[in-house]
Amino acid sequence: MEEIVQISRLNFAYGEQLVLKHIDLTVAAGSTLGVIGPNGGGKTTLLKLLLGLHQPSRGQIRIAGLSPSQAIGRGSVVGYLPQNPRADRNFPLSARQVIGLGLVGKTGMLRRHSPADLEFVESLIERMELIDVANTPIGELSGGQQQRAFIARALAPRPRILLLDEPTTGIDRRGQQRFIELIQNLKTELKLTIILASHDLRAVTAVSDRLACLNLTLHYHDIPQRLPAELVYEMFACDLAALGGRAALPVDDVRAASPQQCPSKTAEKSPCY
Repeated sequence: MEEIVQISRLNFAYGEQLVLKHIDLTVAAGSTLGVIGPNGGGKTTLLKLLLGLHQPSRGQIRIAGLSPSQAIGRGSVVGYLPQNPRADRNFPLSARQVIGLGLVGKTGMLRRHSPADLEFVESLIERMELIDVANTPIGELSGGQQQRAFIARALAPRPRILLLDEPTTGIDRRGQQRFIELIQNLKTELKLTIILASHDLRAVTAVSDRLACLNLTLHYHDIPQRLPAELVYEMFACDLAALGGRAALPVDDVRAASPQQCPSKTAEKSPCY
């Protein structure tokens, strides 16, 4: 199977602070990789490196055989949904116009979009169940509708890879389930490769073929079913305690935690916390 993303011996630092160290990671075409880990563990930084917004301190990244900047420059290789995308209520463009902006990276600002591209945008509006609000100003849409519109914008140039940064933040359980179903359907219909960075273990395990546990270094990279229960406990003990029990976690043999059991971020035995 083709490895559409190849990361080798990657280091990255903000000034003197090393954020990512010795990262070796591949992503197979057509797969979904879930990236989990704590705040400050490097998840968003990794996405920014894939987007060409940062340059590695050491090592290299190849996306479909290209450097990140080359892949982004093509306009049709990588799509991106940032964390908490929201439009101002007074933003003047309609949902349809915002989705159409996704074509700019592919065709350029001053070139006319092809009929096939415009037809694809309309198909995305239908897929996202936005037909009834397509001509409504984007800022007047609900949070869920705006998220679907921004996903459609990311998909408008028909990218091979979709990057998602904390896509379920601020969404209720029903909305999360709808999001999971949407992503699974889009992946199949559009033959996407998806890289999803999130704290939401339930959502990540529901959609991912493989998980990567990231906190400075890569501590785990395998199928979700093999994720060690003790590692899950160490990563999510504080969240579990705050929720009042073990039912919040999808791994059956993770024991319930008390606030005193919450591991320190610096604890060596808790690599992903």
